[in-house]
Amino acid sequence: MKVLVTGAAGFIGSSLAEKLARRGDTVIGLDNFNDYYDPAKKRANAARLATYPNFRMIEQDIRQRQAMFDLFAAEKFDAVGHLAAMAGVRNAVRHPDLYVEVNLNGTQNLLDAARAAARAAGNVQNFVMASTSSVYGNTKQIPFVETDPCDRPLQPYAAAKRAAEILGYAYHHLFGVNFTAVRFFTVYGPNGRPDMMAYLVAESVAKGTEIPLYDGGQMYRDWTYVEDITDGVVAALDTPLGYEIINLGRGEPTLLKNFVTLIETLGGRPANVVHKPRLAADFVKNEADISKARRLLGYNPKISVEEGVRRFWEWYESTTHETPLS
Repeated sequence: MKVLVTGAAGFIGSSLAEKLARRGDTVIGLDNFNDYYDPAKKRANAARLATYPNFRMIEQDIRQRQAMFDLFAAEKFDAVGHLAAMAGVRNAVRHPDLYVEVNLNGTQNLLDAARAAARAAGNVQNFVMASTSSVYGNTKQIPFVETDPCDRPLQPYAAAKRAAEILGYAYHHLFGVNFTAVRFFTVYGPNGRPDMMAYLVAESVAKGTEIPLYDGGQMYRDWTYVEDITDGVVAALDTPLGYEIINLGRGEPTLLKNFVTLIETLGGRPANVVHKPRLAADFVKNEADISKARRLLGYNPKISVEEGVRRFWEWYESTTHETPLS
């Protein structure tokens, strides 16, 4: 199978691209290497992927509409794993225009390019888009289930992702596109973004940097290890389903305060937390109902939070070059 992975230099995208390359697929990565966080981290991910002879990276932006049409026409993909997006809930509050432009309009560019390629040469049999548990907002339906209307997003990041999901249905209905939106639940693991909570806590434990802890850590998150998430995405790429929305999480929420404690225990010292009130953009609890993923994709998350945090901490220790606190 020949697969396009957008956002291939990022945290989850690089993990997905590597998994596909390892199993023998031809993988084309696409990334614009933007500076939302240090591009050197993305370059390091790209260098790791470049060791696979069946992987090739293209530096391009999904907002460049004609470039996307040219790419799809030239490469003749069988499937698309669309993970390129502006991430970060709090940054989206500051820059809503950018999040709509990339996460919604960029997705439309890819869908139109995929549709044109399918019409011209029968390519692109499946389009899988990374969505987010943030679309559920402060729903009262716990665990989160895909039939929830998700019509009360708390910030522009979630709003743009939900809009892209709905756009996917229109393209399925009108043009027959196989479109699956996989909603990620609090992903963590090696090569994680430096703005993500797990990485921030590790930095604080190792180096004493201050980090905010909102609402005293009294918020539940369905922490899901990146290898489990990418297993679900690969299964979705392998399984055209018409139109579906599918949760990918563990289904076992963990109190944020307890997650922080796990890292503190491994690091042997407390994080330097600054207590702050919960933000309006944050929800109190997320918990995935993953019965649909189990049924349609054979999804079965294997890595416990305790094991995942241990693996993450070992990776963090192996890659940081600064001297930790004594």
